[in-house]
Amino acid sequence: MQASVAASANIAGDQEYVMTQKDFDQMSELALSYTGIVLGPHKITMVYSRIARRLRTLSLPDFSSYLIYLNQNFDQEIHEFINHITTNLTSFFRESHHFDFCRDELFPQLIKQRQKRIRIWSSGCSNGQEAYSIAMTIRQCAFPISSDIKILATDLDSNMVQQGQDAIYPIDSVDSMSPAVIEKYCQKSRDGNSIRIRDSIRQLVYFKRLNLLESWPVKGPFDAIFCRNVVIYFNKETQKALFDRYADLLPMGGHLFIGHSESLNGITDRFESIGHTIYRKIR
Repeated sequence: MQASVAASANIAGDQEYVMTQKDFDQMSELALSYTGIVLGPHKITMVYSRIARRLRTLSLPDFSSYLIYLNQNFDQEIHEFINHITTNLTSFFRESHHFDFCRDELFPQLIKQRQKRIRIWSSGCSNGQEAYSIAMTIRQCAFPISSDIKILATDLDSNMVQQGQDAIYPIDSVDSMSPAVIEKYCQKSRDGNSIRIRDSIRQLVYFKRLNLLESWPVKGPFDAIFCRNVVIYFNKETQKALFDRYADLLPMGGHLFIGHSESLNGITDRFESIGHTIYRKIR
């Protein structure tokens, strides 16, 4: 009897919906299997708040009912589950030192080498602000007109990919940009509540939904890969496999940018650190 009561207890506390330990464990297993994200006990509140939105949309009474619904409509609902569980915190020119490095060192180096084919991957691009920040930085550099420049932007969340393709953002999202950059690369809406990225920037970026744990329909090589604030949700084994795959798509000397709370120490020896969360492939 005590075990039964414990199994049905609401581990989310005094909330609108009941989420049992069994419910949380099942969702954690799904997240790990399909996204590589590890959801420990400290993520209970986060999981509750995100999936509760789905319960409201579907008019379901509790998390157990949602899991039944998910299993009965798996092919469609697993994508909704993934979209709700993944983190999409982003901003234009987030971790600005990366873009400073690209503008002041990496891109001038590519220009000096007379390299005409430029390929950059924004991996885990969220709603596209990272990819468009890269594109704006490229436009600030004097690449020859004949340069073939493409930025691949991928994310697990199909809603984020669509927003990136639409290239429309709230006006407060450009707070990190200078007025000159906003004027040159963004177009304000008539009501002043949003901006749209100009075509000169959009034409450099190509969006695609991609699960990093699955096969990658990309050839490379890439001159640089941005994978920022993504691997913090993965276990060490998954991180190692992911960074090895990135290395395989970079030439010797190619660059990898990771998030401020991430590190390659003890995970891979295929890169050397050349600055704060900036790495260069060495093998």
